Amino acid sequence: MNKEKAIAREKYASIFLVAGGIIFLFGMIFGLFFRTKKVYDLPWLIAIIGAVCVLYGIMQRVNRKKLGSEVEFSGKKAKSFFLKYALIFALFVMIVVIIFIEPNFCQKDVLLDILAQSSIRLIIALGICMTLLIAGTDLSAGRMVGLAAVLSTSMLQDPAYANRFFPNLPYLPVILPILVAVVCCGLFGILNGFLVAKYNMHPFIATLATQVIIYGVCSLYFDLPPNHSQPIGGVRNDFTALAQTKLPGNISVLIPIALAVTCVMWFVLNKTVFGKNIYAIGGNMEAAKVSGVNVFRTLMGIFILAGVLYGFGGVLEAARTAGATNNYGNGYELDAIAACCVGGVSLAGGIGKVSGIVVGVLIFTVIQYGLQFINVSPMWQQVIKGVIIAVAVAIDLSKYKKVLWH
Repeated sequence: MNKEKAIAREKYASIFLVAGGIIFLFGMIFGLFFRTKKVYDLPWLIAIIGAVCVLYGIMQRVNRKKLGSEVEFSGKKAKSFFLKYALIFALFVMIVVIIFIEPNFCQKDVLLDILAQSSIRLIIALGICMTLLIAGTDLSAGRMVGLAAVLSTSMLQDPAYANRFFPNLPYLPVILPILVAVVCCGLFGILNGFLVAKYNMHPFIATLATQVIIYGVCSLYFDLPPNHSQPIGGVRNDFTALAQTKLPGNISVLIPIALAVTCVMWFVLNKTVFGKNIYAIGGNMEAAKVSGVNVFRTLMGIFILAGVLYGFGGVLEAARTAGATNNYGNGYELDAIAACCVGGVSLAGGIGKVSGIVVGVLIFTVIQYGLQFINVSPMWQQVIKGVIIAVAVAIDLSKYKKVLWH
């Protein structure tokens, strides 16, 4: 190793520890003694950045044996680093610009609102990421969200509400309609998995067909008398509490729910045989078969678990908005796919991390929320999102030279 291009891991960690500590103290002192309305919660955000730097330094020091005694620096590594995190740097620049235009973007409540809005999208993205890891996709995700929303709300309306979907339906425990909605989505996941695993149908075609079927079934159900395609309202308070409850510190209950789902999915993908098989199939399906992976069972499991996550996301979306229509979830699958791509999930399959998906979802939410915050035209918002998706996929293809599903 060239010593002129390397630094001791211990020293590298110390730089982050010292710099992070200084940034943290600056933010805390600024927030406690010199805070003004013009900067809002910016000091606390600075303190958080400092804390993240300290945490990174600690991780580098603790894992120095695993990571190596030295950190190598070179032009090639720098280019690779900036290529890998290009969108995060762009996001940081964008946040700075938004703060410059609207300083009140630097508020704790804004951050919490962004996290709350990201929560349901993250659950859906975690479902769809598994289909991307096998170099496939799932176009039925959004319609499953809508189906779960309509099914759950139709059975959880207040008994005193005038326009009940089922006028004579008895008072049901809140968990029962939720389970019905999630199980129905899981059944459609079985259909997706069967078409892909049994008939070797491309996931794009299989899930496109299922998407149309689900929307038709949901619309027929939604049009049943006496509802006749009217928006479902009058949802019970014990149902809306699942997504509208505020925890101490004005934290939405959706945030810990999404965190729990994320931890479960991280464990599934990284610590189970099923998760390792997903990556194996995405890397090379034929090699996975030869090595003893039960491809049929794994593909079925992927689409079933994805359907369950879509259903759970749809239930939470209905609880958050206290209502539903058959058009709920329309386009959610495209946002989820885009967020996964931005987060580093390769369309070629076999590559992707849960942490990257979290970052991808946050990036898209911050972009959408921030552009609305500074009153950017919705048309321009679509243009910007499209550019980001194109850039993300271009970066992905430049990093991973692999053949797509065929």
